[in-house]
Amino acid sequence: MTRELSDPASKLVVRNARHGDVPAIAELSERVYAGTGLHGYAEGAVRGQINHFPEGQFVILVDDRVVGYCATFRVKEAVGLKRHTWGEITGNGHASRHDPDGDWLYGMEVCVDPDYRGYRLGQRLYNARKQLCQRLGLKGIVFAGRLPTLAKRLKKFGSVEAYVEAIRERQARDPVLSFQLRNGFEVIDIIPGYLTADHQSMGYGIHLRWQNPKVATNEEVKTSKDYGGRLPDSIRVGTVQYMQRRVLSFDEFLKMVAYFVDVVADYSGDFVVFPEMFTLQLLSIEDQQLSPAESIEALTKYTPRLIEALRDMALRYNINIIGGSHPTRVESGRVENISYVFLRDGTVHEQPKIHPTPNEVYWWNIEGGSTLHAIDTDCGPIGVLICYDAEFPELARYLTDQGIRILFVPFCTDERQSYLRVRYCCQARAVENQLYVVMSGNVGNLPNVANMDIQYAQSCILTPCDFPFARDGIAADTTPNVETVAIADLRPETLTMARNNGTVKNLRDRRHDLYRLQWLGK
Repeated sequence: MTRELSDPASKLVVRNARHGDVPAIAELSERVYAGTGLHGYAEGAVRGQINHFPEGQFVILVDDRVVGYCATFRVKEAVGLKRHTWGEITGNGHASRHDPDGDWLYGMEVCVDPDYRGYRLGQRLYNARKQLCQRLGLKGIVFAGRLPTLAKRLKKFGSVEAYVEAIRERQARDPVLSFQLRNGFEVIDIIPGYLTADHQSMGYGIHLRWQNPKVATNEEVKTSKDYGGRLPDSIRVGTVQYMQRRVLSFDEFLKMVAYFVDVVADYSGDFVVFPEMFTLQLLSIEDQQLSPAESIEALTKYTPRLIEALRDMALRYNINIIGGSHPTRVESGRVENISYVFLRDGTVHEQPKIHPTPNEVYWWNIEGGSTLHAIDTDCGPIGVLICYDAEFPELARYLTDQGIRILFVPFCTDERQSYLRVRYCCQARAVENQLYVVMSGNVGNLPNVANMDIQYAQSCILTPCDFPFARDGIAADTTPNVETVAIADLRPETLTMARNNGTVKNLRDRRHDLYRLQWLGK
């Protein structure tokens, strides 16, 4: 049933999609595709679309309700105008094939709330696409559209080619293709196997193109940036190699943390990173060796004060804090190893460890979380993987699909072999995903704290291995097993250059036609 905008105070707004819209967009796509055999977008995919090309994603709002969504990204002509599948060209829905130098806009998705038909929402989204294309001075818009009436009418027309021709000649009507033709798009090909799950279209994609008339007349088009937060030329990161030693009070612990936050902030840092489990130092206050259950309960009582204190530091020192990790008993009663991320605007995010190690399960009864999200910051999207999680390449790839450029890995290892497992895997994640990886570990000893007897660490800031980066793929590192800080400036632009014009192009060269990553968690 169509909802009418009868309230004079109601407004219909078209704007760029934001991270706060992600759950609503995912829910809208599920409702739109219900009953078609197709699935809506997971939140991670929508987050990736926004992170990869913020100005290319649009929503329509009615009184803060998302009632329409449009997703696009840029491609080069040789990519967009040749035959392809939906999975190949969209990076299986994450828009990870976005090319900042692309000369065509690829139309990945348009979906409209069926309860708001009659307000030409699809037309508004197509207009927003065309305006973006002209503002950026691109050659035009290209995509492969659905043909939802094909399966029911193929027998009458004999072939898909004959049916498409009948629609072009207005001898037949399809609600999607007819609309696209009215909007000035021309059919350039019919692609079999474009999206095999689309049974209504029998897997076909109708390859369509709209040419920008302003480019054809050589009219100058100026670009403008009217979206998102800053993505600076360089991002300064400080990783803390933190000494575990006895403290007598929670306030003494906070003074140590504040010291390192202050140091990196004095160097105009954007991020300061602490190690995994660095809060286990608080157990030394008890002055006795506690059982695992007693230890968890002792730590849990500090959680509210810890979050409040580090959030206050992020605000006071104007720096984003990756707060290592802290064993936490969550509402369900489970114990999870959670990294708290404190942004300098006062926002607090949580990232649980997905894979607890055998020691964590044995000593602390820690269970793995099921959420993995890119975190939007004033320096662009980031990701956090806690120690052992960095040894699972699927997780870093999933975050990369969501658009991260920097991956933070707080770790806690007891001896050199354990450390090197994490280190080598982090270097691999930097190479295969063409991103920066920042590691932060503990040193020192806590004799009365179970599973924290000894520590080994050499914290570092890693890069891909290619000409624009440091010779060994190491932007900065520390002397092993001493308390110190390593600082480096990281340039997102250099990553963009490497991803699109590097010696190798790991992300662009992925074979989406052969394999894909599907997240089944939250």
